[in-house]
Amino acid sequence: MSLTRRDFAAGIVAGLAAPAIIGRARAQGATIKIGMCAPVTGPAAESGGYAIKGAKIALDAVNKAGGILGKQAELIVEDDQTTNPGIVLAFSKLASQSDIVAFLGSIRSTQVHAMAPDVLKLGKPVMIGGTDPNLTHMGNQWLFRFRPNDSYSGGVIAEYGTNTLGKKKWAVLHSTDAFGTAGGKALSAALEKLGASSVLDQGYANNSQDFTPVVLAIKQSGADILGSYFTFENDLGIFARQLRQLGVNIPWVGSPSIVNITALKLAGPALYNTYGVADYAEDSSDASKAFGKLYRDATKVAPDNQSSWTYDAINVLSAAINKAGSTDPGKIREAILATKKFPGAEGEYNFDQNGDGLHGYNIVKNDKGKIVFDKHIEFDN
Repeated sequence: MSLTRRDFAAGIVAGLAAPAIIGRARAQGATIKIGMCAPVTGPAAESGGYAIKGAKIALDAVNKAGGILGKQAELIVEDDQTTNPGIVLAFSKLASQSDIVAFLGSIRSTQVHAMAPDVLKLGKPVMIGGTDPNLTHMGNQWLFRFRPNDSYSGGVIAEYGTNTLGKKKWAVLHSTDAFGTAGGKALSAALEKLGASSVLDQGYANNSQDFTPVVLAIKQSGADILGSYFTFENDLGIFARQLRQLGVNIPWVGSPSIVNITALKLAGPALYNTYGVADYAEDSSDASKAFGKLYRDATKVAPDNQSSWTYDAINVLSAAINKAGSTDPGKIREAILATKKFPGAEGEYNFDQNGDGLHGYNIVKNDKGKIVFDKHIEFDN
């Protein structure tokens, strides 16, 4: 397998066997090519590295098992620069290569929204990690989600904080982008159903350097619990430290970014004893444990959802293409939607007709820097 991306020096060189020509495969050339938009530069570059590693580990295993349609598979990565214009440019570069059969998009909903019109125009399958529920409900049949959407995360955050932790007065904090706005609305709606109240609905701008006004608003609101949706781990790290410095120590249940490796490094003890909804929790299933071992053996660091969703996306996509016996976009789409009971690192995949593969979340706790699995909450799809 070869891994290529702009300004990425550590290329992986693997011996490629001369594969048999599969009559039904329409991809040309020696390999099956999969495109990937990832943040090689920008504020999420570190997490982008994790995402690429997750995809690469999966594709290595696929190739060792015989590849896709009898051919070795190749990952072509373009830098999305962690911006909306950047991902539009990255996707256009990949889309111009007619031999790329499918793509991995972003974990960030705002970037998926930015690229979505071009995805629809191209008409090829794109695997995504963005959790805004609207992404799979806006008439774009080519988006397939490999994380649970935020209609589930809001319900799990609300249920755990209200029923398990026994708190009723919530401060809801969220970014003002598509992801944060949708997440905040989902959480507030779930709280209302449970009879809890949102005493503060506070938005913030991405890439903020000072969260003091936000922390003071939370402190003055009288909230006895905090629920949050952070888009970028660096924002979460800054906020967490300032929250503790200003003496706010109420329980905190956050969206998956609260347990990302980058956030844990940045915030350190400021995130101790917090809770999070986590699509990836290493002890949640046998498949999750197996991925954790693979990832640790390959990288010497712990995995998180940045790497687990791309790992699952490659595995499901590869299996779907093999099942379809073709790289025809429509046949790949049908095969992905037909995927049921597929054991992934993130959970068991059962795709619905909207393109959502997962329908539940794990609850985890930060126990002095170690993420400890508590329980899984599944919803009917």
